[in-house]
Amino acid sequence: MTDGTMGTAPSGEITDQDKLWAALSYVFAPLVGIIVLLMEENKNRPFQKYHAIQSLAFAVAWVVFAGLLCILSFILGLTGIGAVLSVCLTPLAFAPFLIALYFAYQAYQGQYFEVPVMTDFLKQQGWI
Repeated sequence: MTDGTMGTAPSGEITDQDKLWAALSYVFAPLVGIIVLLMEENKNRPFQKYHAIQSLAFAVAWVVFAGLLCILSFILGLTGIGAVLSVCLTPLAFAPFLIALYFAYQAYQGQYFEVPVMTDFLKQQGWI
């Protein structure tokens, strides 16, 4: 599977509700992902659980990425020439939101997909 997707789940039917919860897990990460994992009827649905966990990991990566960009912007902002660069770097903190929207779209299409490195790590940990 060279395109990084896994297709639809071989076990069980994916309902419209599964797709909706999975998509919302990315758009409103990490809040909806946590809700999915706390709701008894949702956490037992493999499609919802897969995307909820993956969206939580993506949210953590997003926060780390944004934090590193803020630190880099601050450091560059301390230098005279770096002030221009820091202004250009700050909007990059919001770029992962566009990626999250794409992930939400894929989830709403009923797709199991892999986020490079992250999904493999989650599988190795036994979380998905």
